[in-house]
Amino acid sequence: MSRQRADSQGSLGPDDEVMPYSDDETDDELEPSSEGEAEEAEVVHPPVEVKPSEVGWKVKANDRPYHHLPEFKKKIFLCFKKSRYSGNGIKTYKYNVLTFLPLNLYEQFKRVANLYFLALLILQSIPDIATLPWYTTLIPLVVVLGVTAIKDLVDDLARHRMDKEINNRKCEVLLNGRFQESKWMDIQVGDVVRLKKNDFIPADIFLLSTSNPNSLCYVETAELDGETNLKFRMGLRVTDEKLQEERQLAEFDALIECEEPNNRLDKFAGTMLWQGQRYPLNLDNMLLRGCKIRNTDVCHGLVIFAGADSKIMRNGGKTRFKRTKIDELMNYMVYTIFVLLLLVSAGLAIGHAFWYDDIGSKAWYLYDNKNQSSSYRGFLSFWGYIIVLNTMVPISLYVSVEVIRLGQSKFINWDLQMYYPEKDTPAKARTTTLNEQLGQIQYIFSDKTGTLTQNIMEFKKCTIAGHSYGTDLLHFTLLYITSPVDWSWNRYADRKFQFMDHSLVACIRSKKDQDVLEFFKLLSLCHTVMVEHNEGDLVYQAASPDEEALVTAARNFGYVFLSRTQDAITIREMDKETTYEMLALLDFNSDRKRMSIILKFPDGRIRLYCKGADTVIYERLSRHSKHKESTQAALDLFANETLRTLCLCYKDISTDEYEAWSRKHKEAQLTTANRDTALDRVYEQIENNLMLIGATAIEDKLQDGVPETIAKLAKAEIKIWVLTGDKKETAENIGYSCSLLTDDMQIHYGEDWAVILVAYLITNMMKCSFCPLQIDFVDMACECEAVICCRVTPKQKANVVSLVKKYKKAVTLSIGDGANDVNMIKTADIGVGISGQEGMQAVMSSDYAFAQFRYLQRLLLVHGRWSYIRMCKFLRYFFFKNFAFTLVHFWYSFFSGFSSQVAYEDWFITLYNLCYSSLPVLLVGLLDQDVNDKLSLKFPKLYLPGQQGTLFNYKNFFSSLFHGIFVSLIIFFIPYGAFLQTMGQDGEAPSDYQSFAVVTASSLIFTVNLQISLDTSYWTFVNCFAVLGSIAIYFGIMFDIQSAGIHVLFTSAFTFTGVASNALRQPYLWLTIILTVGISLLPVICIQFLHTTISPSEGDKIQRNRKKYEKQMEEEEEKKRVPAFQRGQRSRRSAYAFSHSRGYADLIASGRSIRRRHHGRSGPQDSIREVPQMEAENL
Repeated sequence: MSRQRADSQGSLGPDDEVMPYSDDETDDELEPSSEGEAEEAEVVHPPVEVKPSEVGWKVKANDRPYHHLPEFKKKIFLCFKKSRYSGNGIKTYKYNVLTFLPLNLYEQFKRVANLYFLALLILQSIPDIATLPWYTTLIPLVVVLGVTAIKDLVDDLARHRMDKEINNRKCEVLLNGRFQESKWMDIQVGDVVRLKKNDFIPADIFLLSTSNPNSLCYVETAELDGETNLKFRMGLRVTDEKLQEERQLAEFDALIECEEPNNRLDKFAGTMLWQGQRYPLNLDNMLLRGCKIRNTDVCHGLVIFAGADSKIMRNGGKTRFKRTKIDELMNYMVYTIFVLLLLVSAGLAIGHAFWYDDIGSKAWYLYDNKNQSSSYRGFLSFWGYIIVLNTMVPISLYVSVEVIRLGQSKFINWDLQMYYPEKDTPAKARTTTLNEQLGQIQYIFSDKTGTLTQNIMEFKKCTIAGHSYGTDLLHFTLLYITSPVDWSWNRYADRKFQFMDHSLVACIRSKKDQDVLEFFKLLSLCHTVMVEHNEGDLVYQAASPDEEALVTAARNFGYVFLSRTQDAITIREMDKETTYEMLALLDFNSDRKRMSIILKFPDGRIRLYCKGADTVIYERLSRHSKHKESTQAALDLFANETLRTLCLCYKDISTDEYEAWSRKHKEAQLTTANRDTALDRVYEQIENNLMLIGATAIEDKLQDGVPETIAKLAKAEIKIWVLTGDKKETAENIGYSCSLLTDDMQIHYGEDWAVILVAYLITNMMKCSFCPLQIDFVDMACECEAVICCRVTPKQKANVVSLVKKYKKAVTLSIGDGANDVNMIKTADIGVGISGQEGMQAVMSSDYAFAQFRYLQRLLLVHGRWSYIRMCKFLRYFFFKNFAFTLVHFWYSFFSGFSSQVAYEDWFITLYNLCYSSLPVLLVGLLDQDVNDKLSLKFPKLYLPGQQGTLFNYKNFFSSLFHGIFVSLIIFFIPYGAFLQTMGQDGEAPSDYQSFAVVTASSLIFTVNLQISLDTSYWTFVNCFAVLGSIAIYFGIMFDIQSAGIHVLFTSAFTFTGVASNALRQPYLWLTIILTVGISLLPVICIQFLHTTISPSEGDKIQRNRKKYEKQMEEEEEKKRVPAFQRGQRSRRSAYAFSHSRGYADLIASGRSIRRRHHGRSGPQDSIREVPQMEAENL
């Protein structure tokens, strides 16, 4: 019988309702597709006058100059214009040779701290207020800018390499009448390209013709949507027939008029004007950049969108600059320090004005020959103190933070426990700015397919006529039957398929149970799978992994799907080949939740086979149907094990009944308005009074370690939300299998506001920028232990993340594997991409990437927690040591007439943060750990301080401030008291300013380096070397720069000649240094002792019992591991095993998908080798 060609809303075109797509607009903001777009592609429309305003994009085939006409140019700057058509080269790098230095400096000076120190440098060049030499600020500033610039350069070089690799890929382009090899970057809009099997598609291309019949082309879209099953596209019939040869392609001169470049992966609308006729174009005719050609030897296409205009590039979404909470807090603290600096400088300047009035102006020995008023001198003193006290705002803070983050990122990259050997995929930190934020995550938003699951389906169990088959491996082990079924008797069997129940094989081979035979016959016939013969092997291409798993199961049990044509299906039933005439194919959709096929048997009988969700099948069963109760019980048992179930049934139809129904079916097919609704009504009329055969149970395999990972993260009080485009039942099913949902949870659904939410609720909420509905949703959902949002588009995924960030001010993490997760990944505070077989688009947009979901627990509970603890400890100490260093100037000013005189030697001020105190704290920021990685994973509660932000906040900041004030008081006043009326060992008084500066500086260096030693939890040789080395470097440099030799060479720059050697040979001054350091550290030692004794933290308790816990873990590893998820704990209906997208029925019905049949089909057709019946029964 004649069939219509597949329409654009059939199986080839993703259904808007069920197919996830990435968009920056809602459906309401985009024009809905007109019904005319669903017309048959071979219908030729007469030319229509199109107004310029109606056509957004024009492409002329084989005509490069056409796209450079003035009408296609756009203004970019003043009178400069360029073509609106992008080249195919991509650019993700930021700098080139000419722009690196100016642009990088511009970006760095956008930081307030760098700009502040640049202003200080300018102030120091003014003689009247310069209290410190210019080099004390210039040298640290140059070091900071240089280190940051080198890091930015390394990152940008990596982007250059990646861009170069992609842009230099090769492709065949039709130039000057023949195909020539060309680089991707040289492809232009309007070029005709030739692609071969396994080639990546270089641009968005209109498919013209292929080597397959009817210009069918298979593509892998893993880069776009994370799906590994193949999709297919078709060329128009007219181009398939007329554009096969190189000469024909060279003469092709069609004009394509289509929509403007956009990021809708599920939609394309345009027309082709060629040879005076107009042909409609839709997504079925397009090959999108990022996809891969599969199972198609050669295809030809016309470039429509290139480079930045392609959908995958437009789909990347807006890149958001991500900043950690500690970054934000640190900036506010720097502003606070700056305010304190202004207040202190103003107070000291006022003090100088009063002091000059009372004392300075009357002391003849202080006369400087400048007739300046006390107020003006106070004004100059203010700027002088701004310079002197500038180290309160730490110049090396930001560069030190960058170095620590870079090191922490390298540790993530080098972690072998996050390396996936099967795919040779290590973990990758793609950013160096967010590591400590990993230790503060409160909400995780996860995709399902390819992220939690492997997207691999396995036929596990079934029930046939009330008898259940398929037993767990554990049960068989108890029965001493450990080997899976041997398929050697079936030469068509898929050797990878495993089944443990030998009784079902024996039953089917005995051919005694007609119900069993009918069961597998239905599986081999009722589907939309297509088959290829590859070197004698059968390769199935299915719309969903579920369909492929069912057909593969039937194949292994002796019912082998061999081929199909437009009107027939051929299968091998055990030892004979049979062809059935296909009268109608009633495809699956998300509303019907079932699919049916009407077949005419060789003996003339007409039978309908149907499979679908139990909820819809049971409603349509005949009252005479058997095995309802037993099948229902089996379904409940399968659901306990979170298996995906399908009910199978049939119906015998009389010839008269079929003919009457067929007339109605044809009328519905010809309907132009609401065709799908009309077809559904007709389907309902035939799908009734069904006879139940049994049910299947398929396992959607989780990735390894998913339940354990979710359980660990839940113990760390991290809430996990699953955002998926799947239907509600599928999402809930996976929720149970991965332990996200448990038996003791009360489940609520979207209509009642809680755990399982459907997409339309999210759509309604996002229509206003602020509404009570949004607040209610966030409040209610955040009260739940777990949330699953189903049927959501990528835009809605990003919206959910935004709502939680907006109303809960929580730190969020998104994890996904496909391009449909990119918006969600970019919206969250941390984006994680799963790399591997699902494509790399999510990885390219992520902050961190690895191959398996289970590595997330190590990323957060180990690396994230360590990074947070290290950064907090580093910042607390860094602020402390700078306050202790700088405030000595404050106390000294009371004894120097507030004259902006410095308390230290100039070079000590320059090198303090660079050489004398930087290395130990850097190593603490890189290496410190309170407990090891195993204990961090064993005790997830250790993660809580990061979520609560207790280790670094304004309380800790002011604690560091007061600690610094205390230490600066001790460091100044103890040496000051010791120097009063002191006589040295040689009878000389050592109480001069320079000796005092050396003693205070030495006391400070000892104090801050021993303080970091007290704060270090994890000692290594490197830490010890850094502390002792910093002290040694201080004394080595001090003796060098205070030697007579360097003074002779640079007289004005080095004025402390011989001070160190003179002062430090006095035992009295060494005693002063020891006393100062001891009094500075004694309170800290006492407070730490009392804190760990009276109120120990969780980490202190675990560290105290570390050996006991480590011994327990060793004993646990020796014991046999029990699976985290144990089946059979809950009687709950499982999801029906269908893909959430439509099948291939429309394409099959069109007849265009069927490959031309070879004269001799590969593979011998002999009968299957017989096995003695007794042996089968013994099995």
